[in-house]
Amino acid sequence: MRIAMIGSGYVGLVSGACLADFGHEVVCIDKDPEKIAALNEGRMPIYEPGLDALVAENVRQKRLAFSTDLKPAVAGAQAVFIAVGTPSRRGDGFADLSYVYAAARAIAEALTGYAVVVTKSTVPVGTGDEVERILREARPDLDVGVASNPEFLREGAAIGDFKRPDRIVIGAEDARAAAVMQEVYRPLYLNQAPILFTGRRTAELTKYAANAFLATKITFINEIADLCEQVGANVQEVARGIGLDNRIGSKFLHAGPGYGGSCFPKDTLALVKTAQDYGTPVRIVETVVAVNDQRKRAMARKVIAACGGSVRGKRVALLGLTFKPNTDDMRDAPSLSIIAGLQDAGARIVAYDPEGMEQARPLLQGVDYAEDAYACAEGADALVIVTEWNAFRALDLARLKAMMAAPVLVDLRNVYAPDEARRHGLRHVGVGALASRD
Repeated sequence: MRIAMIGSGYVGLVSGACLADFGHEVVCIDKDPEKIAALNEGRMPIYEPGLDALVAENVRQKRLAFSTDLKPAVAGAQAVFIAVGTPSRRGDGFADLSYVYAAARAIAEALTGYAVVVTKSTVPVGTGDEVERILREARPDLDVGVASNPEFLREGAAIGDFKRPDRIVIGAEDARAAAVMQEVYRPLYLNQAPILFTGRRTAELTKYAANAFLATKITFINEIADLCEQVGANVQEVARGIGLDNRIGSKFLHAGPGYGGSCFPKDTLALVKTAQDYGTPVRIVETVVAVNDQRKRAMARKVIAACGGSVRGKRVALLGLTFKPNTDDMRDAPSLSIIAGLQDAGARIVAYDPEGMEQARPLLQGVDYAEDAYACAEGADALVIVTEWNAFRALDLARLKAMMAAPVLVDLRNVYAPDEARRHGLRHVGVGALASRD
């Protein structure tokens, strides 16, 4: 099939490369000429494990191309995916759909034959209806289908998620559009990936409901972690105890500094706003949003308490800046709020992240950056693990103890067992358990 992917950001680039790897002919479109030039030179605009090799191979096989020119790519396409950004709109927090609607207008002008226009971007309920209205208003004679195909990609594991999905959700209102979408994903037939066909609005809401539920699990275990610290329980054992129940499951029950990234913050907020507009407020999700926002700043207070109640003039070292490992994404990362809180309290910050420092520099002021984890810890009054990169999982704790000005390890991801840290002379302050006193 010939496929056009409008938008070459995270979702568009990963989806386009994977569809090309299935054997389709894909052109990824973006208005940013610098991004397209970089992609044509083999340079990725994002860090995602395995993406550079996947793109290079499919470019070499002439199944994947990049362009700023939308018209020729769309003109002969059988499926046109809209994978542009839908950030939170300033002022009200609702999803900004201006890029989606602009893409729909451009697609209408470029189509020459039947095609299915597919919203891959995360969009509120009813967006597909508006996309169809825009298409038909621009070209009343247009032979076109409109479908919703939300993405469920985890940053850091996106290629595997696309090729071996838990499910593929396709929202279509007519059999012809559904048939085209089934053909798009036919290469996954051997993997027996379940394809769920629904109405368009159902597919749109499914994406938001999934992200809101996962955000709720994270926020729930974080609140249980706070309770554990007060009553003398261990949240990791509590999480295992409830996660072994198949009705609950163990995933997303890892206590930490709160969720961030490109999806959960904006999607939970957009769901809240949509529900309010329809007069059916989602109170649980509203609380999840509020609790998560407060938690990030609370982690700075946790570090301050671990340092004896004051960090004024002290050197605090942070390991990890991105919102999760295996990505360079800094959007709504907990580190941003933690650093702001520590700086407000007078701390001097030094940080190290394997992939995120270039992305972090424009967002953070007054932060020094180290070349590795040990250089970061040198002379620090406290070492804070914010992101659980694999590179931080087997650090030489005795070496850290010898390098630091004070032996305080604030482990916001519970990477290390408290007893192990204590054996090496470090005072371990984790999440959801009593801090070691040695």
